[in-house]
Amino acid sequence: MKKLINAPEAVLDEALAGIAAAHPELKVDAENKVIARADGTRTGKVALISGGGSGHEPLHGGFVGLGMLDAACPGEVFTSPVPGQMLSAAQAVNGGAGVLFIVKNYTGDVLNFQMAAELAAEEGITVETVLVDDDVAVQDSTWTAGRRGTGATVFVEKIAGALAEKGADLAGVAEMGKRVNAASRSFAVALTSCTTPASGKPGFDLPEDEMEVGVGIHGEPGRAREKLRPAKEIVATALDAILADQPLAAGDETIVLVNGLGGTPLIELYVVFNEVAAALADKGIVIARNLVGNYVTSLDMAGVSITVCKADADMLSLWDAPVNTPALRWGA
Repeated sequence: MKKLINAPEAVLDEALAGIAAAHPELKVDAENKVIARADGTRTGKVALISGGGSGHEPLHGGFVGLGMLDAACPGEVFTSPVPGQMLSAAQAVNGGAGVLFIVKNYTGDVLNFQMAAELAAEEGITVETVLVDDDVAVQDSTWTAGRRGTGATVFVEKIAGALAEKGADLAGVAEMGKRVNAASRSFAVALTSCTTPASGKPGFDLPEDEMEVGVGIHGEPGRAREKLRPAKEIVATALDAILADQPLAAGDETIVLVNGLGGTPLIELYVVFNEVAAALADKGIVIARNLVGNYVTSLDMAGVSITVCKADADMLSLWDAPVNTPALRWGA
């Protein structure tokens, strides 16, 4: 294993210290492991909190700031944060209008956020939850019951975050988050495994001429192990799965994310996006907005995930609203 670390057990603490040093616009609570906006949450604004295991950067800490999250709770690598972290985050950013938990559908995350919501309720903090389950590759996996939460998390955090910034109430922000999740589908392919600092070795063996089709963001098995194919064919497999589950018609507008899993060069992601754009254009489907880059990673895994959201006018307007976070920034 070759990694730029000091010791495996110190990675999260030292990364949080690095985030604090690099981003004075964020407030990092090292003791409770909470990343929050340094300017706080204004009174009367719904606060958005998300979190999950570390190793998926910039998700979630990189999306804390104006127009997105008010706080993020990072767990150890590929390990859910604990309820106490989420409760600390809710206490820190509650502006009196309630708190929205945005939770990727992994068993540990779901249970711990649920416990945190109950603890927050005991303190008079109203909590609503949006569960993100956009991955169409498999129904159940090593890590969860039901579909996994992946790239659509970015869409939910951005669009619901923009609505909260405009002053919408908790019910309205939660409803929008659920709408975005329901409109989004994702599919991922891995070319290599990833190596966690604690294990020191790849999570699974993947021969040079093979790929894992439908892989999860922790390296969970996908639909099948297949021979490596050209980007055009990989995109066709992903889009077939996405469109089979979320039919789109000519003229429909979408937001598309072509996301690197941590070890994929940007030039390859643009090759993939070119194929996605061509395939959707052939069907008359409009890519109204897009992101290409590393947004939901899996440490050093080489591969790509594709997320397509069938976007309505409200979603597109909120997508365009100002955002100012370490990883996403425009109009602010």
